[in-house]
Parts: sequence; structure tokens; C-alpha cells
Amino acid sequence: MNQSIGFPELPMGFSMALAQNPQALARFAEMTEKQRMAVINHTHAIGSKSEMRAFVADLAEGSSGFLN
Repeated sequence: MNQSIGFPELPMGFSMALAQNPQALARFAEMTEKQRMAVINHTHAIGSKSEMRAFVADLAEGSSGFLN
């Protein structure tokens, strides 16, 4: 289990990308448990660092669809 940035079950690549994007981290922290789990589940399908950074950037902008 990865205990990065206060969320115990984050995949390492996702937690690293969140740590580099404070706005995305703030949005993730504001999500409900159900929304956070949907985001985490989605990250398992991401296959590269650049794709993860793009996903986290979308999360920061609210354009990922997970806050709807």
C-alpha cells in the first residue's frame, strides 16, 4: 500500500503526479469517497507518465468528468 499524500491506496504514479499538481490534489481531496475510488480505478488503465500527467491536469481543471 502506498501512503502518499494522505490517501493510503493510491497507485504510486498517480500519487506522484498529484504531488506535482496542487490544484489536482485539492480537487481530489474534495471528492467523495465514491468519486475518489472511480478516479483510482481509472488510473489503473493509464499506461504512461505522460498520460498520467494529462489525466491529473484534466482532474485539476475539472474536465475529467469525475466531479459530475
